[in-house]
Amino acid sequence: MATELVTRGGADTETRPLPRPAARPALSRRQKAAIVVRLLLAEGATLPLGNLPETLQAELTTQIAGMSFIDRTTLREVVEEFASELDAIGLSFPGGLEGALRVLEGAINPDLAARLRAQSGQLWDDDPWDAIAAIQASRLTAILKRESSEVGAVVLSKLPIARAAEILGSLPGPDARRLTLAVSETSDIAPPIVARIGLALAAELRAEPPRAFATAAVERLGAILDVSAGPTREDVLTGLAEEDEDLAERVRRAIFTFADIPSRLERRDVPALARALDQAELIRAVAGAREPGPKATAEFLLESLPVRMADTIREGAAETGEIAAAEAEAAQIAVVRTLREMLDRGELRLAG
Repeated sequence: MATELVTRGGADTETRPLPRPAARPALSRRQKAAIVVRLLLAEGATLPLGNLPETLQAELTTQIAGMSFIDRTTLREVVEEFASELDAIGLSFPGGLEGALRVLEGAINPDLAARLRAQSGQLWDDDPWDAIAAIQASRLTAILKRESSEVGAVVLSKLPIARAAEILGSLPGPDARRLTLAVSETSDIAPPIVARIGLALAAELRAEPPRAFATAAVERLGAILDVSAGPTREDVLTGLAEEDEDLAERVRRAIFTFADIPSRLERRDVPALARALDQAELIRAVAGAREPGPKATAEFLLESLPVRMADTIREGAAETGEIAAAEAEAAQIAVVRTLREMLDRGELRLAG
């Protein structure tokens, strides 16, 4: 026990025990969490506290507001305890259904995952508007046509400017004017309503069952007929028209042939297409272009190529001379097939 020496006067002295230092009150788990968060923020760390449930965010804010200061010894003890607990963690599991589905993605049936999302009624873990902004323009356009003007106005207002302009431009005139007017009336919409709209739309989109094919049926039929021989293509379209004239017309509009290249391909992309092609194939396609449509395409390709490459193709076509119609069509289909493959890889984009 610590003592101190007391002098009473003269030579009389006595000893008495020193008072014990007051014991520090034990900190609660919430106080320790507040200390760790405050320290990390003071050190410049970026913490995703917004991902916590709002109740926890409120509790943390209240706890920090009720604390004043702590001494260095207490700070060191809290940090050491926090580091020790982190070091003791061997494996962590994601919280909630969405986290579990992300971990199991590719390991469980995607249809089951879609059903679980649809049945859960859960909230969106991330910012739903980020997911909505990444949706294909055609799907967003369909949503805006289906939803009320107020909902559509909120969606347009939350999208990036360029994305919103793209969507607005794809809508029919009356729909675009209706939404434009509704956007001007969104200034008084409360943030919780905007959040609920985003959560509802994003949950609906995420709950959609996965599709076996990335493109619509009409587009797939058009792509198949693109690279089919002319007689086969016309025979299929004729038979299809007898069964469903509307479907046949939509498929015909989706077909992209050698003759369609000048109206859909940018001139600046022609050199990339030519480099991806076997030069002998391109020479045969140009040499066999005798009908007005294919002939215009051949001229378009040659005029868009560098002069030396274009001269080489012209000389090769002149040396090849007249070739059979079937051989010319096969070469032109090869050009379209290569173009389709580059489109699928995202190396080229068609106008319109």
